[in-house]
Amino acid sequence: MITATQIRGARAMIGMSIEELAAASGLPVETVRALENGEFAGEPHALFDVRSTLEANGIIFLSSGNQDEGGPGIRLRARTSTDDGIRPENLNAANDD
Repeated sequence: MITATQIRGARAMIGMSIEELAAASGLPVETVRALENGEFAGEPHALFDVRSTLEANGIIFLSSGNQDEGGPGIRLRARTSTDDGIRPENLNAANDD
């Protein structure tokens, strides 16, 4: 289970508006607003859709048992890049920007 605070924080962390989250998760804006206000009753599929969308955008949800202190939280997934740049041994004037 995730909290309303986690949803709001996750959305803010990735710079996604309520409207963008609603569109990406296939839900009405009013439903996303209700979830962010803690109104989960009768909306288990909506909560799942929002969580899945945020996770697909790099959010990791932490339960209260994941940390030594504190309650539930969020974090960004480590970004992996296929572009590691230019190795030092390959630096030269031709590839100097």
